[in-house]
Amino acid sequence: MSQPSSLNQSTPLEYSTEDGRLKIFGFWVFLGAEVILFSCLFASYMVYLHRTAGGPTPNDLYDVKEFMIETFLLLTSSFTCGLATHELRRNNKTGVIVWFIITLILGLGFVGMEAHEFVDYVGEGAKLSTSAFLTSFFTLVGTHGCHVSLGILWISGILIQTARHGINAVTARKLFIVGLYWHFLDVVWVFIFTVVYLTGMVL
Repeated sequence: MSQPSSLNQSTPLEYSTEDGRLKIFGFWVFLGAEVILFSCLFASYMVYLHRTAGGPTPNDLYDVKEFMIETFLLLTSSFTCGLATHELRRNNKTGVIVWFIITLILGLGFVGMEAHEFVDYVGEGAKLSTSAFLTSFFTLVGTHGCHVSLGILWISGILIQTARHGINAVTARKLFIVGLYWHFLDVVWVFIFTVVYLTGMVL
């Protein structure tokens, strides 16, 4: 394990080793690849938005109440994730764990609502194979949902490590990176909310 370097004492713990700095940089590169992935999915959705093949249209499916609640849950989870990072800066293990657990609860609520939404759509005859529009919709929103589910598992694993080993250079780096990942998913959802749901409601 890399030893802490002689950085300024104000340097965040996750950046205090060369290994930590390199892995955080590598994660930013990974997020760049994720941006490309979601950009392609958004582009596909916009191309196929009106190709419904006589099946359900966005206006037929989207329920403003549901996606507003989903948005509230995920954006609130981003705020609690930020509070967890703030507690990380204060080296407060209990605060980190508490705020990340709240983040997990909100994330689980979001995934549960999204799964219920998909089941309802399929019950209304809106399946992945029904039209190009629905294929692009399920692929885009489902990929984001899978990322959120992965994030929930990832945070859970890191919280177990933090509970066992406390806050050190390694756990701080992992907590910081998973926080970046969660905020990234929230940003992607803002675009889904705008491009998919709001646009679908007005077209």
